[in-house]
Amino acid sequence: MKLPSAAVAASLVCLIVAPVFAQTAAPSAAPGTVPVPAAKRVTCLATTASLKGQDKRDQMQLCLAQARVDCLKQAIDQKVVGENRKSFIKTCVGGDATEQH
Repeated sequence: MKLPSAAVAASLVCLIVAPVFAQTAAPSAAPGTVPVPAAKRVTCLATTASLKGQDKRDQMQLCLAQARVDCLKQAIDQKVVGENRKSFIKTCVGGDATEQH
């Protein structure tokens, strides 16, 4: 039985949102930083799920690059520096931002 793409997309959204609501408190990278759910990578995967081949790879790469920039801006706003910044960005994006699926 083949599911309609809308049902698959809805399922992916549920998989993305459920862990965010389930989190009570995540450890922060540095004192005074706001915890961030690591859902950006999962969001990128969900938004590119309907694409195939090179289009999927291109959109995934763009999405992850934007997610990393957003996380970097957040780290700068929170004055996270050094190794803590690297860890913060990796956690914020949801893993290694250069990794391709």
